[in-house]
Amino acid sequence: MDAEDLPAMPLAEWEDTRLRLQLMCQIVGKVRLKLHPFINHWWHVPLYVSSRGLTTGAIPYQEGLMDLELDLLDHHLTIRSDEGDKLEIPIIKLPICDFYGEVMDALNDLGAEVKILATPYKCKSDIPFAQDSKHLAYDPSAVTRAWRVLGQIEPIFKEFRSRFVGKCSPVHMFWHSFDLAVTRFSGRPAPVHQEWDKVTQEAYSHEVNSAGFWFGDDNTPEPMFYSYTSPSPEGLTDASLKPKEAFWGTSNGSPMALYRYEDWRKAADPEQALLDFLQSSYEAGADKAKWDRRAVER
Repeated sequence: MDAEDLPAMPLAEWEDTRLRLQLMCQIVGKVRLKLHPFINHWWHVPLYVSSRGLTTGAIPYQEGLMDLELDLLDHHLTIRSDEGDKLEIPIIKLPICDFYGEVMDALNDLGAEVKILATPYKCKSDIPFAQDSKHLAYDPSAVTRAWRVLGQIEPIFKEFRSRFVGKCSPVHMFWHSFDLAVTRFSGRPAPVHQEWDKVTQEAYSHEVNSAGFWFGDDNTPEPMFYSYTSPSPEGLTDASLKPKEAFWGTSNGSPMALYRYEDWRKAADPEQALLDFLQSSYEAGADKAKWDRRAVER
């Protein structure tokens, strides 16, 4: 890695573009959610980093298999089927309402009978997709830079994942919070919280340590790596973190290990620095929560 691989990504400079990209990812992701068989903890919902952008991977539908890929180099959505069909929808100039309409039309042309809940989910827009002519910002260079950053991070997350032989999620991109994440499980059920909605109950039905990266939000207005353990064990923030720039913060009242992207991109060895952050924050949570580490680690 060098400076070109890890460009500065201040949220304020592309926040409107980031939201538009997130809304398009939500449309694509909701298609996968609707058609794909359910997988525990909503693992059938996220997208994946691909060699050209973000993809659903293969999705079963009435006629066979298809995939949807947001090409963030040439800036179009590609829809492919196992019959050889290939449809492309431009994404630079289309407002969200037109993008949504063209995606639904293209799916109908392929014989994919799908109806999604066509409203944004837990993001900074609440405008139904079919009515959204407001979110037009799209800086292609910023989008490509963001995807290249994900392309540098994703293999390091996979390296971290490879050290674990217990139950572990894929490395995937959640479109509701717009973060790249990988989650380890202790193997033990977690307490049931009846006040949580069904989405959250399913996500946290078992003890987890989850690590990820997001480009920032209103609460954290800069790109950041994070790691948290749920349920959060007592004394978690007493544990030390690596590298020295990492620190403990809070999210929704619970401790969270944080590592600024700006600090990471300036590290002498960014790959090792990120692995150190992931490992030290995982060990902090696993040890304080008394996970049986010998049973789940390679």
